[in-house]
Amino acid sequence: MSELVAIASQELSARIDPLGAELWSLTDQQGREYMTDADPAFWSGHAPLLFPIVGALNGGRYRLDGTEYLLPKHGFARVSPFELIQQAGSRALFRLSDNEATRSVYPFNFALEMEFVLEGLTLSMTATVRNSGSALLPFSFGFHPAFAWPLPGGVTKEVHTITFAKDEPQAIRRIDAEGLIARNEASPIKDRQLMLTSELFEDDALIWDELASRRVSYGEPGGTTLDIAFPDTPMLGIWQKPGARYICIEPWAGLADPAGFEGDFRTKPGVMELEPGSARSFRMDVAVRPR
Repeated sequence: MSELVAIASQELSARIDPLGAELWSLTDQQGREYMTDADPAFWSGHAPLLFPIVGALNGGRYRLDGTEYLLPKHGFARVSPFELIQQAGSRALFRLSDNEATRSVYPFNFALEMEFVLEGLTLSMTATVRNSGSALLPFSFGFHPAFAWPLPGGVTKEVHTITFAKDEPQAIRRIDAEGLIARNEASPIKDRQLMLTSELFEDDALIWDELASRRVSYGEPGGTTLDIAFPDTPMLGIWQKPGARYICIEPWAGLADPAGFEGDFRTKPGVMELEPGSARSFRMDVAVRPR
């Protein structure tokens, strides 16, 4: 772990690791922690950024214009050192630019900027992908924050829910042992509410690839909640290691390969393309509603 970068508003404090521009901590004035305890017995991650892919590739590799490249699950941004561009009070800006290591597995010129801003009881996180090259830039992007379960002030894990802004009757996707999209399953949402239990995640993540909502509320009804908005990402993953003290609420613009996928990277489900000189941003806002 590198030295964490701290920002603060009058109500919240956040700490970010420049390695991966990863949010490590979000606390209120009372010092209550809203992020994962990162118990290594389950998962030591906090909030990795998923770029230039979300999820796993078939065989751990992708094909581009007849050449194969290896990429680990969720890509390389989460294990890459970001440059701290600005840190001032309630704001911090980080940047990852292409380099020799990235170009060996992803042959493109790009910049990925990650901005964190605290205002009152809200943390806004904005990722911006820039195409600094002369060719179309294919990519996916996703957030992967792990929030405390139960939240501070919560009674027990079992009464925590995730409430969706809109009806979500469609089937969810499930992955196989290789992390590839393999089957559909009936939605566990009832009346816009997902009742959280560890048993939900015995077959890994719940995945919505055609999500109507762009906002959810997580927490204990009548108690502490987090209002989470993700206006720019049309997909969502929810995940934990069963028994852990966190829940990952992951807005995505991209997802894992379908089982058996052998097509060109540009035709991979969830991949988008940027014109040279253009940029695309993805925002995630977390508003704390303490009990």
